[in-house]
Amino acid sequence: MSRPTKFEDFRYVGDKRTQRYFDLDDPELDPALVDDLMASERFTCFAPDTPAEARNRGYHAYAESSQPS
Repeated sequence: MSRPTKFEDFRYVGDKRTQRYFDLDDPELDPALVDDLMASERFTCFAPDTPAEARNRGYHAYAESSQPS
């Protein structure tokens, strides 16, 4: 998937609503999830751009199985 305009230089983006972060390079990531996040304007990025930094800020990796059905 291509990265959102605001995140061309970032791999990981966090959802402030759910405290989950997404790997924009993950080929399995549903683009609709990222589109919804961008529309909500409740996102953040991390510096350094690593999963460890996302976890340091209290975010957890997005896992499709962790979402309600």
